[in-house]
Amino acid sequence: MKKDLTHGNITSTMLRFALPMILGNLLQQLYNIADTLIVGQFLGSNALAAVGSSYTLMTFLTSILMGLCMGSGVVFSTRYGERDMDRLKSSLFVSFILIAACTLFLNIAVFIWIDPIMRLLQIPPEIYPLMRSYLWIIFIGISATFLYNFYASLLRSIGNSMVPLLFLGISAGLNIILDLVFVLSFHWGVAGAAIATVLSQFVSGIGILLYTLIRVPEFRIQKKNRTFKKEYLTEIAQFSFLTCLQQSIMNFGILMVQGLINSFGPVVMAAFAAAVKIDSFAYMPVQDFGNAFSTFIAQNFGAHETKRIQKGIRSAMLVSLLFCLAITTAVCIFARPLMLIFVQPHETEILSIGVQYLRIEGAFYCGIGCLFLLYGLYRAVQKPGMSVILTVVSLGTRVALAYALSAIPSVGVIGIWVSVPAGWLLADAIGLVYYRIHRKTLLKASIPQR
Repeated sequence: MKKDLTHGNITSTMLRFALPMILGNLLQQLYNIADTLIVGQFLGSNALAAVGSSYTLMTFLTSILMGLCMGSGVVFSTRYGERDMDRLKSSLFVSFILIAACTLFLNIAVFIWIDPIMRLLQIPPEIYPLMRSYLWIIFIGISATFLYNFYASLLRSIGNSMVPLLFLGISAGLNIILDLVFVLSFHWGVAGAAIATVLSQFVSGIGILLYTLIRVPEFRIQKKNRTFKKEYLTEIAQFSFLTCLQQSIMNFGILMVQGLINSFGPVVMAAFAAAVKIDSFAYMPVQDFGNAFSTFIAQNFGAHETKRIQKGIRSAMLVSLLFCLAITTAVCIFARPLMLIFVQPHETEILSIGVQYLRIEGAFYCGIGCLFLLYGLYRAVQKPGMSVILTVVSLGTRVALAYALSAIPSVGVIGIWVSVPAGWLLADAIGLVYYRIHRKTLLKASIPQR
């Protein structure tokens, strides 16, 4: 099920590779959306606010592991493009040990600091015990998140985006079934929703691990590959930690904004909890297309296909633009019906705030689409630091504007919503200008020196 991205029609090759990734991440969103939907409809607005706010924190923690795995995936893709399987397996060994150690540290840290983290997020007293109960269980699934994302990144690096989709499909379906059983039949409340999510995560994590070990023999580590050569460790550490930094900065900024949102009380929290699920679902496909685009560039980077990279950039920009225009239209028109999926019709204030958020964010999805492509491009041409800079610009702008504008009484929470696209557009401008100025240098750098 491998796919060589260095040959064939560029647009169709990228789309065929990206589609399972898009479907897979949409399924992954079902983990928390299923919790939010069932909790919101059957356990009330306080439970909805607790689970929704937990989602922002878990996204931040997951982004650390995803960033580490994505960074390693760029290295794997490059080695695969070069057809250097021995070096790929050595990189795989180093990467697994490094990220597993980070996962263990992260898992211990969140259990120790759960209460300080929640106080930092300004969780209202009526929400605090529900959110703590939910998070304590959810944190158990961090190791499963590592296993899934590591082996998914590995398989995608050789063009296999279908198997990660299959395992996510199984676990997402299981999560919904267990949500219904634990919340509606067993009456375990938010704890039941958390248990359902964790069990489902372990199914996908352990499942994809076993599949890779059994069905992909070329990834089996031999004795000669079990080495911590400085060059391998440096390469993996550079890409993994810079990509992790980019992902964690992005979600830390969102976490800081979540704390600001929490200060406006449970109504705004509940509206944001529901609206942000729709928002994430809406632009998730273009985010995954950006990740697929990055793999495409990295494989062609390893294969020295510079002209194919240039054509791929133009093709990806057009595909992303068309998709973003379509999804912008859909979200702006159907904002209220989408909110009603999560919120009862009589919750008029929550509905109004959520619709306002969606229409402001949705009008600028082309901005986030372009930004995801820039992230993917700079990772793949060995400029992950540029992705970090764009993330700092985007999130720094967002956080600064959110706090400044929301403090104006006549603006309030609208200032938080407006700050998001402002950050996207500023980062886009910087990323595109940098590419235009340094295009020749970047393309030359895409030919690796042996």
